[in-house]
Amino acid sequence: MNDDPAAFIAANTEIQSTQLLPEIRLHLASENMAIWQMNDEERSAAGVPLPYWAFAWAGGQALARYLLDHPETVAGRKLLDVGAGSGLEAIAGAMAGATVIAADTDPFAVAATEMNAKLNNVSVHATPDDPVGQSGDWDLVMVGDLFFEQPLAKQMEAWLRGLLAAGVEVLIGDPKRTYLPREGLEKITTYAVPTTSALEDSDLRNASVWRMVDL
Repeated sequence: MNDDPAAFIAANTEIQSTQLLPEIRLHLASENMAIWQMNDEERSAAGVPLPYWAFAWAGGQALARYLLDHPETVAGRKLLDVGAGSGLEAIAGAMAGATVIAADTDPFAVAATEMNAKLNNVSVHATPDDPVGQSGDWDLVMVGDLFFEQPLAKQMEAWLRGLLAAGVEVLIGDPKRTYLPREGLEKITTYAVPTTSALEDSDLRNASVWRMVDL
């Protein structure tokens, strides 16, 4: 593992804002940067996991936009962002007035979240601890774009449903990835999110914000 994630992030990203979220600046990888071109062997040699933290994924952008447009959703509440990546949704939550924990098991994502929170002058507690399967004193748990792999999606849904039963609100930002649950979700809103064909199958994805509801 690369022993200085922050230095790697600074050297391999540019400070940018997405079209959907001009209020938030992030350390992101541009298409012409080497991080886009690294294969598995090169990443392994560099001690760098897959750089999910280097991109603003469509589902995360939708969730962040919703929080900024509707701060009453999270203001004054304790918010957990699972699989935080760049920290985009966590930062939006903090801007909207929430107390935010951003969890990601990738130390590069933790470093990126800390750097991006500082860049936007907000306080976010970033942690490498995996909360999935755990309970906590969260009022609301949010998940941005994590339903892309079946084992993870199945585990995630079971945990989130347990939290919902315990009275925790659950919000999901997702452009209908393959393993997004097909039942027990209420669509709140949808955004057209400009993206890149280097990451997605289109330069525009329709991503929705969903509230988990009882089955």
